[in-house]
Amino acid sequence: MELEKRGVGERSPEGCLVVAIRMPVRIVVLVLVVPVRMAWDALVVGGRLLRDTVLRPLGRALVWLGRVLVVVPLVGAYRWVLTPIGHTLVWLARRAGDMLAWVYARVLAPIGRAAEWVLRRVGLVLAAVGAAVFAGAARLVRWLLVAPGKWCWTWILTPAGRALARCARGLWWVLAAVAAGVGAVLYWTCRVLLVLPALALWRWVLTPAGRGLAWCGRALWRWVLVPVGRALAVVGREVADALGHAWRVAGRISLAVGRFLGAVLRRLVVEPVRWAYRRVLTPVGHAVRDAVLRPAARVARQVGRGTRQAFAAARDIARQARADLRRALLGEPRPVARREPVVAETRTLETRTGREVSPPTRG
Repeated sequence: MELEKRGVGERSPEGCLVVAIRMPVRIVVLVLVVPVRMAWDALVVGGRLLRDTVLRPLGRALVWLGRVLVVVPLVGAYRWVLTPIGHTLVWLARRAGDMLAWVYARVLAPIGRAAEWVLRRVGLVLAAVGAAVFAGAARLVRWLLVAPGKWCWTWILTPAGRALARCARGLWWVLAAVAAGVGAVLYWTCRVLLVLPALALWRWVLTPAGRGLAWCGRALWRWVLVPVGRALAVVGREVADALGHAWRVAGRISLAVGRFLGAVLRRLVVEPVRWAYRRVLTPVGHAVRDAVLRPAARVARQVGRGTRQAFAAARDIARQARADLRRALLGEPRPVARREPVVAETRTLETRTGREVSPPTRG
């Protein structure tokens, strides 16, 4: 189909190998891909049906169940158990903190100040004693160790070290000369016995052999591997194109099969059920509603109305009986005169001072 959609000028030049491979490959791939595509479409439809009818309601039920069994109890426990306990612990912590602050201010701080004063005085005494002891020990060390050690370093160790250094330099010169001679002998021996033969072997044997192998490799690449690779590339490209073409054709075939099955299901199941619902169940339901349900509902409303009226009459009778019993036991209640609320008069300057104020006159 893609080859038919392309223009004549857009077609790339194709060889006889491509034309000979294309049709068999496409036929074989189409035969293999059509069942796979139909199975894939069936799985997709079944998965959507399973998701809409089973998994989604199950997920909603699980969410509701988790909310009822986990979230609501946890919220209630947090609100009615953990929050009061936390407030209580905070109150106790505050009271404990206030008590510790009082203990620190009233007990520990005075004890610490007293201990600091005592330790300071003891430290001053120990510092004076230590200074005296250190001064005496320093003088003893100076006269007993430092002065003899200095004399020994100047007149004994220094001359001996210089003599040993001269001997070591002479010995090093002798060893260096011997090592240089031995190294020269080993160098010329290895050069004559190993390096020159290896160089000749590389120049006259390995280099021509390597050039021959390189020529053979280039010939093999040019005349064998490149043609085989091109043929395999053509076959792979044709197989890929055939897979795409077969997948699209299989989609159309699967769509046609699905529509046919849908039409068969609609003809055999849906339309009979719809006809039975419209022609049989709906008239029967209307008849049952008009003949049974509506009269039953009307009777139920009348019974409910009569029941409510009977309960209202019973309440009135009970109220009247209680009033008669109270009147027989306690007598007639005395009428209570109701006092109307007195509206306070508006306060004016005349009522407050007791005299009339004349309006001001204009000059």
